[in-house]
Amino acid sequence: MPLLVVGSVALDSVETPFGKADEVLGGSATFFSASACHLTPVQLVGVVGSDYPVDKLKALEAKGVDLSGLERAEGRSFRWRGRYRHDLNAAETLETHLGVFSNFSPKIPAQFRKAPFVFLGNIDPRLQLDVLTQVERPKLVACDTMNFWIESRRPDLVKLLERVDCITLNEGEARQLTDRYNLIRAAKWIMGHGPKLVIIKKGEHGAFMFTGDTVFFAPAYPLEEVFDPTGAGDAFAGGFMGYLARSGDLSQANLRRAVIYGSAMGSFAVEKFSIERLLEIDLKQLAARVADFRKLVAFEEEV
Repeated sequence: MPLLVVGSVALDSVETPFGKADEVLGGSATFFSASACHLTPVQLVGVVGSDYPVDKLKALEAKGVDLSGLERAEGRSFRWRGRYRHDLNAAETLETHLGVFSNFSPKIPAQFRKAPFVFLGNIDPRLQLDVLTQVERPKLVACDTMNFWIESRRPDLVKLLERVDCITLNEGEARQLTDRYNLIRAAKWIMGHGPKLVIIKKGEHGAFMFTGDTVFFAPAYPLEEVFDPTGAGDAFAGGFMGYLARSGDLSQANLRRAVIYGSAMGSFAVEKFSIERLLEIDLKQLAARVADFRKLVAFEEEV
């Protein structure tokens, strides 16, 4: 089934202890699409400036990402420059230039409005709410957010929670939003405000999914080398939503499988800079990594 994503399409410059990359493809919608496209057709809505190397997005088009909703505006593109030290869970932002993204007002093409699965990337919650007025009865709507929006647009974000089925956020954001340190209590607070699913990402320590009275935990995949954690959360969301859109199944068992697919895609994303590794993999490699996740948590009870 088609999967609509609305978010940022950017150029990233990243430095880690293992190397650096300048002006590479980045942004929430870009990472999400590079992940989800392995599982289902993706419809992308975003904006780039007149200086954006659009030709580099052809690799996404070749994998089934529909870019007809990508707006091209006069001006400079959104750019982010960041650095990771040995704590790869925390990025140090060195520069942020919003460029044309500062005036972004999502316009959902008519052919995208009936998408049954919708992901609202990390943008102003007022824009996320506006997107929901343009789509027609989606089967599942998920959103992402960040500390900046929690602090500066809290009333709008709380209003958004009433309109979405699922939210993905990291543990710091969950605590900031709910003012609860315990993640179980934080998830319950969020579900009390609307979403039926809450996914709390813990970086190299895995991810929790909360649904009603159930809790599911997926470990992080053990990697010997992590080159660039930028976009890992968006790649996780892409794998999670992509698997659900592919199957159309929202049962508890399938939601758990979707978390594993998300974790697998997130683990691929960090193996190289930008979306490079996500563009290299195929379904066979993805299936092998999902099988590895099963081995990570499989055990037999002693009788």
